[in-house]
Amino acid sequence: MKKFMNRRSSILLAAVGSIALISGYAVVPAQAAGPITFWHIQSTGTGPKLIQDAVDRFQADNPGVKVEVSPIANDAFKDKIKVAVGADNAPCIFPSWGGGPLNEYVKAGAVIPLNSYLKKDNYKDRFVPASWSNVTFGGATYGIPVENSSIAVIWYDKKIFAKYKLKTPKTWPELLTVVKTLNTNKVAPFTLGGASKWPSIMWYDYLADRIGGDAFAKAALRTGGSFTDPAFIQAGKMLQDLVKAGGFIKGFNGLNYDNGQSAAPLLGGKAAMYLMGNWLYGDFVGAKRTGDFGFFPFPSVPGGKGDATNVLGTVGDNYYSISSTCSDKANAFKVIQYLIDDKSVTARIAEGRIPPVKGLTLTDPNTIALNKMIANAKGVQLWWDQYLPPEFGELHKNEVQKLMGLGTTPEKMAAAQEALAKKILD
Repeated sequence: MKKFMNRRSSILLAAVGSIALISGYAVVPAQAAGPITFWHIQSTGTGPKLIQDAVDRFQADNPGVKVEVSPIANDAFKDKIKVAVGADNAPCIFPSWGGGPLNEYVKAGAVIPLNSYLKKDNYKDRFVPASWSNVTFGGATYGIPVENSSIAVIWYDKKIFAKYKLKTPKTWPELLTVVKTLNTNKVAPFTLGGASKWPSIMWYDYLADRIGGDAFAKAALRTGGSFTDPAFIQAGKMLQDLVKAGGFIKGFNGLNYDNGQSAAPLLGGKAAMYLMGNWLYGDFVGAKRTGDFGFFPFPSVPGGKGDATNVLGTVGDNYYSISSTCSDKANAFKVIQYLIDDKSVTARIAEGRIPPVKGLTLTDPNTIALNKMIANAKGVQLWWDQYLPPEFGELHKNEVQKLMGLGTTPEKMAAAQEALAKKILD
């Protein structure tokens, strides 16, 4: 990510709008005194209640401080926060996934470093070490890990697998065999929210990892790699082969994630599997159906260079930052602390989440297994659209959507990504 710092004015404008810069520092007027504004994207399931309960406890303990909480749908938030930051009107507290997009806000002076808060009472030591890598730039930390340790796994309907005597596949050929059996029995193998784009890139990014190992790191960091390397071409071909084999539910590129369209086929028994983050488990908890579904890791690819234990995700999803325009930064940080204090951790575990703090006591079998998978992973690759600069993340999502819609070729996609990489990453 360090190499993303050079010649990025166009990305900065795309990410944060027209923030005025003088001698490299952002000119950001302070907000007028008022309530602490707090935007978050936990807008479905039990997410809003988890946050509101923590905020209510904060306000009960601090009666002179008001917090205005605004839940916003995932995709809508991405555009809204860019406009707000660009207008010097960002909320006091807002989330990100770390990586490239957060670093653009850091470079613009739109968020504050939190080191002084983290040092007090050794607060930083409360969290698992891996949670800090995606929010630390130049030795300063700009976000607090709160919501979950999130990785993408393949969820499956146990009843469907039992009915057709299917075993969870460990390799890509075994997965294709499962797909064939399900199609023969007129059950959609996978559901997918292709209209939201970001769920689709999980497929391509996992395949690139399984096939190429460190190919992505070499290409993204410009250390001898290219986005036209054979691993990326093969990943695209294998993904299109899966589409052509009827691997996905009909109309998957028109299904939306935010309104529950993509999860509905799995929950309704219309699709057998779903590649999605472990936050989906909260839906099973809410529906009191935790015993109906299981999960397995993304399969290995025979001959691939990637370790089969590698996972795609983040330890700390979401991270909460404090805007530089916030008029009450100290209390804003306290609000964040309430989101991940002992009571909140207990509540999050009860909802099937894995808070990124040390010394967790887990009892749910699925949550224990997920935590074990995270602990045993040889590598945790941050979602590409969060690791890379915003302009590249958008291109990647658009290209994968076209690829899965059979509207482009793996070679054309690879060329488009490498062309942009040369423009903004070299």
